[in-house]
Amino acid sequence: MTTTEDPRPSDHRSTAAALLPLVGGAANVASVTHCMTRLRLALRDRALVRDAELRALPAVLGVVEDERTYQIVLGPGTVARVTPEFQALVAAEAPADPALAEPSGPGPAPAGPGDPVGPGTAPTGCGGPTGPGGPAGEARPVRRALRRVANVFIPLIPALIGCGVIAGLGGLLVNLGALPSLTPALTAIASGFMALIAVFVGHNTAQEFGGTPILGGAVAAIVVYAGVARIEVFGQQLSPGQGGVLGALAAAFLATRVEKWCRRRVPEALDVLVTPTLTVLVAGLATVYGLMYAAGKVASAIGTAADGLLTHGGAAAGLLLGGLFLPLVMLGLHQALIPLHATLIEQQGYTVLLPVLAMAGAGQVGAALAVYVRLRRAEALRRTIRSALPAGLLGVGEPLIYGVTLPLGRPFATACVGGAVGGGVIGLFGMAGDKVGSTAIGPSGWALFPLLDGPGGALATVGAYAAGLFAGYAAGFVATYFFGLRGVTAPPDAPPAP
Repeated sequence: MTTTEDPRPSDHRSTAAALLPLVGGAANVASVTHCMTRLRLALRDRALVRDAELRALPAVLGVVEDERTYQIVLGPGTVARVTPEFQALVAAEAPADPALAEPSGPGPAPAGPGDPVGPGTAPTGCGGPTGPGGPAGEARPVRRALRRVANVFIPLIPALIGCGVIAGLGGLLVNLGALPSLTPALTAIASGFMALIAVFVGHNTAQEFGGTPILGGAVAAIVVYAGVARIEVFGQQLSPGQGGVLGALAAAFLATRVEKWCRRRVPEALDVLVTPTLTVLVAGLATVYGLMYAAGKVASAIGTAADGLLTHGGAAAGLLLGGLFLPLVMLGLHQALIPLHATLIEQQGYTVLLPVLAMAGAGQVGAALAVYVRLRRAEALRRTIRSALPAGLLGVGEPLIYGVTLPLGRPFATACVGGAVGGGVIGLFGMAGDKVGSTAIGPSGWALFPLLDGPGGALATVGAYAAGLFAGYAAGFVATYFFGLRGVTAPPDAPPAP
């Protein structure tokens, strides 16, 4: 009888084993999930967490306390390997809770705000604030609402990325005149998801707000149904897709409210028949005769505002967006941008906001390089920078933020300066007519190149984005080198390299 060797490295197992007792043991863990860089834990009693010891672990780049989850930053790649080991340990010690044994994919945690990957939500790779949070009762209602909306869209990001890359490949082949028999298939593959994205938004909205997901999807499907073209509202014919993801979001949210109302009032014997019928009928009529029209107006205004922002605002708009994005992330307000990106992609084929916001990650890279050059004796910090820099170049900035710039303080501010300069450069190109857009929410840094699109053609779009990226690197480096490290000789509480 042959045995199969465990393919999982022992260091990931040992990391999981070291983490578990520091978060209060298996009995204190209610759920385990992960996003691109963070291990997300729903804990029963946070007082049991030995925070200082946990932060001191070599593999831990930082800790983020959200009102719903305790998030341990391990970095890309590492977290995907540590999580199943951690789940296995929790399941072994607390087998009575089968939910803990379920494997977790790389998507967002259902128990907390999800994490887009990249500047659509945060250049750090995960959603949520970048500082300690309080109990759920202390969370501001607006911030909590924004995160719940973000949770609707974050699970869609992998499909947006995959379809965006395929669309870019198809466009490249068309421009080159290559493989003409293949390009129609690539177009169909890339466009199928976007044609039905409203249905997925409706499904996720109902799931997030406590309704039946399939009913949310059924109501949202009205938005993209071709037959709505025969309906006249306020003297205008509706068009399939009018209102887009915003209409689908509103329709499904209304459906959950109707469904909950029915559940409280409809007798149990009639519930299976009456509740879904009333839910779809009431929410569907409201969608057709009000929500699609209103959401269409809002979506059109968003597209006009985004175009005008960079066309007329130019460098000033880019400076403002690129420089303030990281503070928005810290306040948790970046979540509001996700539906805006999705609306622009659905409406125009790309979002012009994301490449500008991606410059915040470029500023982080430049700041980290300056720290590496200046603090030559801080070897633990320099090891962290060496290990985190490749991820930072690909737009995953969490290891650099939590392992480098935030612990030092000033470099975080000078990284914002780098982001502002990079955003200003892209804004200048936009004012000159070379707008830069992204066909998907998610990656930033060098990983965004395959997703770039714009009215000026591939060369102009790539050139403008590259110019902004290198300007962000340079400005972040210079600002940090000369102004961000005054009086700093070694980082406080700097974690060793993962």
